Amino acid sequence: MRERTETGRDNLNGARVLIVEDEPRLAQLLADYLRHSHFEPEQTGSAVEAEQRVRDGDFDAVLLDLMLPDGDGMEVCKAIRRFSQVPILMITARVEEVDRLLGLEIGADDYICKPFSPREVVARVKAVLRRAGNAAQPPAEGGLTLDRHRFEAVHDGARVALTAIEFELLAALSRQAGRIWTRDQLMDVIYSDHRVVSDRTIDSHIRKLRRKLSEGLTGDHDWIGSVYGVGYRLQNPDEET
Repeated sequence: MRERTETGRDNLNGARVLIVEDEPRLAQLLADYLRHSHFEPEQTGSAVEAEQRVRDGDFDAVLLDLMLPDGDGMEVCKAIRRFSQVPILMITARVEEVDRLLGLEIGADDYICKPFSPREVVARVKAVLRRAGNAAQPPAEGGLTLDRHRFEAVHDGARVALTAIEFELLAALSRQAGRIWTRDQLMDVIYSDHRVVSDRTIDSHIRKLRRKLSEGLTGDHDWIGSVYGVGYRLQNPDEET
């Protein structure tokens, strides 16, 4: 991830973005817009090559098309998540695919539907990188801490890798443990561009986050409690949902 400036704002200049898109004209258009915004884009139209390049390269974000000639973008995303927490933005030509992508919980940080404005894509890339860069480490709560450099939740020596959005959600909940956050408030935290998303989007991220914490951390405790009809809160190990 890029360094921060002396003013505290994110310096995204030179951030490396891998564009995985098999339509040459679209890939070049995205590259041109990203380059104009001082990113360093690279391109590939291959699912197999995309995974290998993420392994070999130090990319700050990945734009990943859902449909590729030699593979499924969802499988590529899941494969990358096994070894990297680099922010991934999925691109799909079908709006109805977004709900399916959320339901499959593949680990992507954002979703963009075709047709789109290249400026919107650049704005989304900036937003996801700023979320990643601004994710502050909150105070320990019941032994739970966050490692912002690795995007990990830590408890009793156990570590759980999180996506940028999951990390930002947990960081928000941790800032005021016990406070009830509505879905709208959490949307404002993780989507700084104020896009309109459904409640199911937040619920899906929370569901994935809960499962990761439950499976990866020691002890039998549900760190995120639900308040029916209101929202979510972080709860201490000695609290009951």
